[in-house]
Amino acid sequence: MMHMLSHSYLFGGNAPFVEELYESYLANPGSVPDAWRTYFESLQHLPGAASDVAHAPVVASFAEMAKRGPVRTVAGTGDDKRQVGVLQMINAYRFLGNRWAQLDPLKRAERPDISELEPSHYGFTEADLNDSFSTGSFKFPPEDRASLREILEAVRQVYCGSIGAEYMYMADIAQKRWIQSRLEPMRGNYGYSADDRKRFLERATAAETLERYLHTKYVGQKRFSLEGGESTIVAMDELVRVAAGQGAQEIVIGMAHRGRLNVLVNTLGKAPSMLFSEFEGKAASDLSAGDVKYHMGFSSDVNTPAGPVHLTLAFNPSHLEIVNPVVVGSVYARQRRRGDKTGTQVIPVLLHGDAAVAGQGVNQEMLNFSQTRGYGVGGTVHIIVNNQIGFTTSDPRDYRSSLYCTDIFKMVEAPIFHVNGDDPEAVAFVTKMAMEFRAEFKKDVVIDIICYRKLGHNEQDEPMVTQPLMYKKIAAHPGTRKLYADRLISAGVIDATAPEQMIADYRAALDEGRLASNPVLTNHQRRFAVDWTPFLKQPYTDECDTRVPREELARLGERLTSIPDGFSLHSRVQKIIDDRRGMAAGSQAVDWGMGENLAYATLLVEGYGVRVSGEDCGRGTFFHRHAVLHDQKRERWDSGNYMPLQYLQPNQAPFVVIDSVLSEEAVLAFEYGYATTEPNELVVWEAQFGDFANGAQVVFDQFIASGEAKWGRLCGLTMMLPHGYEGQGPEHSSARIERYMQLSAENNWQVTIPTTPAQIFHLLRRQMLRKVRKPLVIITPKSLLRHKDAVSSLDELANGRFQPVIPEVDALDDASVERVILCSGKIYYELLAHRRAQDVKNLAILRLEQPYPFPADELATQLARYPKATVVTWVQEEPRNQGMWYWLISRAFLGKALGGLKLELVSRPASASPAVGYAAKHNAQQKAVIEAAIEGVGR
Repeated sequence: MMHMLSHSYLFGGNAPFVEELYESYLANPGSVPDAWRTYFESLQHLPGAASDVAHAPVVASFAEMAKRGPVRTVAGTGDDKRQVGVLQMINAYRFLGNRWAQLDPLKRAERPDISELEPSHYGFTEADLNDSFSTGSFKFPPEDRASLREILEAVRQVYCGSIGAEYMYMADIAQKRWIQSRLEPMRGNYGYSADDRKRFLERATAAETLERYLHTKYVGQKRFSLEGGESTIVAMDELVRVAAGQGAQEIVIGMAHRGRLNVLVNTLGKAPSMLFSEFEGKAASDLSAGDVKYHMGFSSDVNTPAGPVHLTLAFNPSHLEIVNPVVVGSVYARQRRRGDKTGTQVIPVLLHGDAAVAGQGVNQEMLNFSQTRGYGVGGTVHIIVNNQIGFTTSDPRDYRSSLYCTDIFKMVEAPIFHVNGDDPEAVAFVTKMAMEFRAEFKKDVVIDIICYRKLGHNEQDEPMVTQPLMYKKIAAHPGTRKLYADRLISAGVIDATAPEQMIADYRAALDEGRLASNPVLTNHQRRFAVDWTPFLKQPYTDECDTRVPREELARLGERLTSIPDGFSLHSRVQKIIDDRRGMAAGSQAVDWGMGENLAYATLLVEGYGVRVSGEDCGRGTFFHRHAVLHDQKRERWDSGNYMPLQYLQPNQAPFVVIDSVLSEEAVLAFEYGYATTEPNELVVWEAQFGDFANGAQVVFDQFIASGEAKWGRLCGLTMMLPHGYEGQGPEHSSARIERYMQLSAENNWQVTIPTTPAQIFHLLRRQMLRKVRKPLVIITPKSLLRHKDAVSSLDELANGRFQPVIPEVDALDDASVERVILCSGKIYYELLAHRRAQDVKNLAILRLEQPYPFPADELATQLARYPKATVVTWVQEEPRNQGMWYWLISRAFLGKALGGLKLELVSRPASASPAVGYAAKHNAQQKAVIEAAIEGVGR
């Protein structure tokens, strides 16, 4: 086949074909035919073209190249190497041209030496600059040929100007060709009209003027200024306009504090008067805590040339990137509500800081699930406000380990467009291209706006202390607005007075507390808006009718155990399904897995959607749920599994169960975002083990526990945290109950420890049937999932309710009870068994199933049954310094419930570790706790 590799394949229309083969070879040599692979390998060892000619210095100056003579055409078999060299050079600019791009407004870094970007690397000399070559896929309309001089000038204009594109690592050639078709013909001339350019200047003016206005009006107050990154507002304006033109109805934005106030005012149209009230501390709020102004969210309907778009800026804490998966979860819920399967109608936009986007692991977790089932939103638009500094760190030796802060996005092959923030037109252009790429390929895309931070990290910092040279350059920089205004004046787009008039107009509007140009629509009716009114200010009550007629439970149980013909179950799963069939018929007691599945089933047929996610949650870590059944004879995921909960009846609500990626923080944040957007679905996140929630503690602390107090955000998210001391060691015993108790206040959520299938059935139903949307923490069992005594009758599901306190179950003589044990969770069954074995008659055992909100009245009622009792013993498996003990004894309402009874503790001794790792030691400790509790030896 080698005889076919003549020069005819390297010229004219065949060059793109060879170039594509060569790109495939570079990515994977085994992907091209053997003959081509041999040929490309041989090129790596050939000397450069014209190697017999003395090498004169390559002409790098475009001005000098222009002085060269007319182009001469080269042909002949000896030119194949030179033609390949041209294609290799074009490819090198596509790969590496961003390293020479003029991206930094401060012009601090020297251009690196990259030999692959020099024509001499391919054997070319000054004498070759006028020779004509095929440009391959790099088109030169109307022809596909140009001189080397023209080619070199073009690739440098495209890849070494204000835009530095990174995309050649992407495996999909169609995506790369798409980017090239948009990027390469422009050559730095983006074709914007005079009106467009005036709009860009107006947006940059608005961004700068707002910051300077606030800086003089509220001296020294923190606002995390956007000065130096004003082109961010240009990008946001273009993004909203392009999105609307693509059919977007909603855009959900997540960002940290840098530039947030500017985005609120100049993108979402928040009235400056509202912002001023917040600066002056006058903003009225009925929130119990509230939050600082640069954490607050906002939403508005703005008008665009393509119609209205609803914009939402998510509330967030100061934990940098943690809001990102929250936004994506909210977007996913909105897309599902609209039936927006392509991600066209609702778009997530995340604004990152350069140090944070590379430094915060939650971004890797989020990117990892961005294209998976149950989490993908058709691509997220990422905008990096790249200040080139992380708080006080700008030394590249300390800043990060990668070349660019955006390198993390390469893991999902997202294209990255670095752009100089001092070129608003380039910023607008890459924003438009990024939006179009997302629309076409449904993938994440990144816009990296290289800018600077004019002031310190906050307005009270002095950056010259740590970055003296950097801030000398910043002090001498005239500002993006000034540079662009001068450029438009020089081009005759505006007259010399226009820029100052823009500033004056904007300041005059600010003086009146309004926007100079207000795009916000009032009284705009959104079809898919959610009415949260029914859930606002509802009385917090434990009472709710969660009963379901026994006949309905039997019907749903039959549907849960109906398996398609020919579907082959694993023998262990077949036994579980057979047992559940008996439970539905009433011939067997209901176990935990059946109780939980029946709760979901009843909600689904009543119109409430159910979404369950977490690691291994389809089956259940402890082999109890089996919401997804797997055919043992088929591996194909589209036909090899079956979910009975999706086939209960026609017109039921949707059921989704997703085995999440191996992540806690990002996945839980996603589910929180989903639940804060969709009040009519039961949203459940299950930790593989309860203590794995440690990896998501920031989500619990900053969002779930405090979101309502800080921002008024209601959320009905349910979290299942497996807990129980079964000798599995420090990391698989404790769900760290003490942490959730410490976070409990102001009726912010519910913490429960159910111990029977009926309890989990009624608890899950209560979560949706009550007109209250509060997070629900469920400390779920492990060994109790199959405990012979941890069962319920079908009647308890049909006629019962969730009991915050479960009373004594044995027929004791109340008048003879002298002591009461109060406990929660698995240890109850061990205490009960030991009491029965010892035939103790004067000891009652109560179960506290809902520690928070604490059921003081219910507990008092139960304790009142025992007039001779003098002591209440709190018994816990956890060490003394963990679990609920310290929280309980600090509660005034516990004293009210106890009356005059003495309270004592039986537990493991205080420990730095949640549990021991040695089985023998665990067993000895457990035995000691049980015996001490029953024998009345308090500690």
